[in-house]
Amino acid sequence: LPPFFFFVFFLDVLSRIFPSDKPITGVSTYNVTPQKAGLYFNKVQCFCFEEQRLRPGEEIDMPVFFYIDREFATDPNMRDIESLTLSYTFFKVNEE
Repeated sequence: LPPFFFFVFFLDVLSRIFPSDKPITGVSTYNVTPQKAGLYFNKVQCFCFEEQRLRPGEEIDMPVFFYIDREFATDPNMRDIESLTLSYTFFKVNEE
């Protein structure tokens, strides 16, 4: 990598329509696969940092701002990786 290269930022916006007839509050957790590449995945801003209140039929945009550390490119253990997958699981939280 050139000496001036630090990292590249990516912005992904997940747009979804919440299909429930009742509101729900929850949090999301993320997963990176292959798992060994997760070491180099860095989130800067994410909808998953905070609880989300979803209303019935609501269309929502959920931004994710992240980068892959430049060391990924030079790690011999990452040579076989051709793609990374970022996924989320939404968990309902108890409301009091």
